[in-house]
Amino acid sequence: MEDPDRKTEVVLLACGSFNPITNMHLRLFELAKDYFHETGKYKVIKGIISPVGDAYKKKGLISANHRVTMAKLATKNSDWVEVDDWESCQSEWLETLKVLRYHHQKLLSADVTNSLQDAVPITKLGRKRKQEPNRHEPIKKKNQSPVVKSVPQVKLLCGSDMLESFGIPNLWKLEDITEIVEKHGLVCISRAGNNVQKFIYESDILWRHKNNIHLVEEWITNDISSTKIRRALRRGQSIRYLVPDVVRAYIEKNQLYSPESEDRNAGVVLAPLQKHASDSKD
Repeated sequence: MEDPDRKTEVVLLACGSFNPITNMHLRLFELAKDYFHETGKYKVIKGIISPVGDAYKKKGLISANHRVTMAKLATKNSDWVEVDDWESCQSEWLETLKVLRYHHQKLLSADVTNSLQDAVPITKLGRKRKQEPNRHEPIKKKNQSPVVKSVPQVKLLCGSDMLESFGIPNLWKLEDITEIVEKHGLVCISRAGNNVQKFIYESDILWRHKNNIHLVEEWITNDISSTKIRRALRRGQSIRYLVPDVVRAYIEKNQLYSPESEDRNAGVVLAPLQKHASDSKD
């Protein structure tokens, strides 16, 4: 029997380029966690950063190895946000839905394993102890059902720009958007006064599942973006206090961002646009 007072456990999954990871990326997790805990209905147990693979072909996208390393450095001192490199290690680009499914399946598998371990009694080898005559077995209460622990929900954490990208032709498959918002859910961090609510209203799919889209307003405005970080680096300007110090040191040591790196994949069509455009022709 499920405990009605038990809070729903949530895992926050952020997918993206993280090129490079910034303080704003880390703030998204904190904002979302505060939001869920303030509802009194949820408990955030983990945050996962999943950098996209090189096959995404985004302009200026540096090697996944560097992006994953920087993300790991940035989260080294976090007690709940971690980096997963499964997506970045794939040779082909993966739809975000597949990444969500992967992490959901991992939680399911872990839950099954834990349930089996809990069900098997631990026995010690040796002589069986003779039962004392006056010793009685404890009386079992009738109709006592074990508490059923539900599998944590994996929700996609994003900014308003990702949510609004649902409207870009061929960037997302409609069935993917439907499954994401229906079976998993979205947590969208948006600035006060943003038109995210209007965007949801104008989309039949999003409106149908609006109760599974959590909008979190970011009242302390933060306009840091990876694009602006890379621009500052190309111009030899300081990025201190915009990214974690360990990330800044790693970028400087490896001389990661330059006019040459920004031209990487220039003229190449983004992987989802290539795939979905070709699928629509078949």
